Amino acid sequence: MMLMAVAAAMSIAGCSTTSGSGAGAEGYDGQGVVTGIDSDGAMTVGDPNEVQTYNGPESLREKNTIYFNFDSDQILDAYVGTMQSHAQFLRNNPDAKIVIEGHTDERGTPEYNIALGERRARSVARYMQNLGVDVGQLSIVSYGEEKPADPTHSEAAWSKNRRAVINY
Repeated sequence: MMLMAVAAAMSIAGCSTTSGSGAGAEGYDGQGVVTGIDSDGAMTVGDPNEVQTYNGPESLREKNTIYFNFDSDQILDAYVGTMQSHAQFLRNNPDAKIVIEGHTDERGTPEYNIALGERRARSVARYMQNLGVDVGQLSIVSYGEEKPADPTHSEAAWSKNRRAVINY
C-alpha cells in the first residue's frame, strides 16, 4: 500500500515553496495552505477547511499538540507516544482524516515563520506515515505566527507557540 502511494506521488509533479507572495509556487496558495506532492513523494496535503473541529477519540483530545524547540522541526522524544497513539487510531480508522497545523512563535519574518510552520506540520505527517498511516488521511496547513496559543512576549509564551496541532 505504501509503495503504491509513493509510486503515485512520484508520478505527480508538485512543490512546497513558501514564498510570501506565492508567486510561481505551484501548489502554494499564499495563505499557508500547501497542496500537491513533495519532490521526494513523501506527502500529499489537502484542504484544511474540510475539517475544522477536533472529532477524534476522547482519549486523544488532551494529547493533540506536539511542541518543538526554537527554530526546529525535529520531533522530540517526549512526543513519540503521542504520535504512536494518533497513528494507531488512524490505522484502525481508515476513514478518519487529520489536519496538522504548523505554528511558530513571533520571532522571524512572516515568510520564514510560514515555512517553519509548514516544516513542523510535514515533520509530524512524515512521522505518521512512517508509523503506517495512509497519506490520504493527512493534510497540513501552516499558520506561522498568526495563531499564537499565548500572545504574550516571553520565552514561556514562545515555547507554547512552537507547535504542531493534530485536528480530526
